[in-house]
Amino acid sequence: GGLQDWCGCAEGRLALLLLLDQLPHMIHRGTAQAFAGDSRARQVLREGLAQGFDQDLPAIRRVFAYLVLEHAEDLALQDEAVARFGALRDQAPAAERALFDGYLDYAERHRQVIRRFGRFPHRNALLGRVSSPQELAFLEEPGSRF
Repeated sequence: GGLQDWCGCAEGRLALLLLLDQLPHMIHRGTAQAFAGDSRARQVLREGLAQGFDQDLPAIRRVFAYLVLEHAEDLALQDEAVARFGALRDQAPAAERALFDGYLDYAERHRQVIRRFGRFPHRNALLGRVSSPQELAFLEEPGSRF
């Protein structure tokens, strides 16, 4: 619960989101600890979105805030991620459209997995969850892991 004072400005809130979401996912990749900050990251993001903090960030920085939604095993949050990435793409200058198309595509692929399974099957073993036969078959497909 520390560092809440960072949320007093858009850049500080984004820094906290990076610390809670991106950093653990990278430095603890392959362990359950990678997801330890996810719940708090979602809370910090939701509070910030309610205040419109993301509108004070350049589009490329908003991407990192919206990744918190994309990492959630919750269909409503996945829908919101796709909507927000879609809005970023629609607002992007022509020269940056392909970049934001890529972010939107990735968000849509995450949502498809959650829509199909209700969770990310590639996390199952790390989190001590039993995979269904359908999930195991999915994990054998190319591109099934994020």
